[in-house]
Amino acid sequence: MPLLRRYGWLCAIAAAYLYLFPYYPKLQSANELPRVYLVKAMVEDHTFAIDRGVATWGGTSDLSQYAGHYYQNKAPGASLVAAPVYALARLAGEPSLATTMWLCRIVTGVIPSLWLLWLLYAYLARFAPAAETRKLVLIAYAVGSMAFTYALQFYAHQLSAVCIAAAWILGDDVAAGTRSRRTMLAVGFLAALAPVVDYQTAFAVLPLAGYVVARMWTWPRAEILRAFGLAVLGGLLPIAVLLFYHQACFGSPFATGYNYAVTYAADHTHGLLGMTYPKWEAIVGSTVAPSNGLFALAPWWLLAMPGGVYLWRRGERALVITVVGLTLIFFYFVTSLTAWHAGWEVGPRYIVALQPFLLPLVAAAFAEWRDDWRKVAAGAGLVLIGVVVYTASTATLPTWPDSFANPLYDVAFRLLGDGAVAPNALSVLGAASAILLFAGIAALVGVAIVRAGAGARGLAIAVAICVVAIAGFALVRPDPTQAQANRAAYARTLYPAVAR
Repeated sequence: MPLLRRYGWLCAIAAAYLYLFPYYPKLQSANELPRVYLVKAMVEDHTFAIDRGVATWGGTSDLSQYAGHYYQNKAPGASLVAAPVYALARLAGEPSLATTMWLCRIVTGVIPSLWLLWLLYAYLARFAPAAETRKLVLIAYAVGSMAFTYALQFYAHQLSAVCIAAAWILGDDVAAGTRSRRTMLAVGFLAALAPVVDYQTAFAVLPLAGYVVARMWTWPRAEILRAFGLAVLGGLLPIAVLLFYHQACFGSPFATGYNYAVTYAADHTHGLLGMTYPKWEAIVGSTVAPSNGLFALAPWWLLAMPGGVYLWRRGERALVITVVGLTLIFFYFVTSLTAWHAGWEVGPRYIVALQPFLLPLVAAAFAEWRDDWRKVAAGAGLVLIGVVVYTASTATLPTWPDSFANPLYDVAFRLLGDGAVAPNALSVLGAASAILLFAGIAALVGVAIVRAGAGARGLAIAVAICVVAIAGFALVRPDPTQAQANRAAYARTLYPAVAR
């Protein structure tokens, strides 16, 4: 029972993650299918070419073509991680495409995300000693952010976030002396695996290495070098595998699938990974736009700002500088891309890997306010907005078309109103099966808010803040021409796909 009391919140999150399976064959997921094809190709055909998958289940826009063969156009890491488990499952017979998709999502999304939450629970104690404060922050992350969306899809962003965040946590623990220095082997492996899973996560590796060096600064220089020697040794295998993959598929260890993309090649022919310079539309769209902005869909991330001030005053300046640097790097990346919106998504998915690094700052803010129920309630109200947005979207369609100005109402809420919900463990109940999910998450979050210092009256205020904010989304309306096109797209494509 003590273990359940301590980690019951994590069990509840696991139940929510395992409950849903938002899979819609009619939409022919451009991002997921090529990764699934690669898993099957490696295990069944002993090749990286996905020709058989394309011929059997159809092509998508996210393909590359080289020397007469089709390949996925993304980093291969997620498929490489899923392949061994798929090979074991195949011993009982070849799984269907749907079963393979579910397996890949569990292996590369759900399980790693739950492990990261477990790691973070202990790590955040440095910034928020009260367990109930940490639980609220981690619940917000798990069901009120893009972590929810991408833990349940085979998109690789969340797996990459887990890898780089786990490398940071373990490296920081080594520097603090709470883990063996041999742990640096795992640090190097995870840090190298992160960009093998999702290329842009490479931008985080050097800043994090600098942070760990700063934390080890009082060590003898020889010990620092030995520690990082172990990290380099641990990172050799993932990098070697990536270079081998590139050579085998595209004729050069330094050529990626983006160089030979069938559909989006032009978006990657300039700059590094298609980067140019930040664009105002992309800055607004990735931060505050109600259709896709990080702070519009989950405004509780704004609490990282006061939290950063509190940590700076506590002397955690290396951490604050590192997180600020990572934030600028990731936002520069996403806002400088020609295709900054990244197609169908809920939130700016190219910065999913940034989210875990903001959590210590958010935790510090709630810890500072713990004795002031009004401040906790205000922060909790922002959390509830993210929970409503990401629960509603994940329980219906966790990839919003980029043509919708108000997808919360015109996609998620409309699908709910029409009784179209994602496949789940109790789909036999129809649309009512979503009510159980919403009730469970509401109870989980509500209890966490009360126990984190808001109390019952604080919870009421938080709910009021959330209701007002969600109602405010209704004020966002597209122009009449676009509204008509959106209604047609909903009736023709979205509703039929989700309603099955």
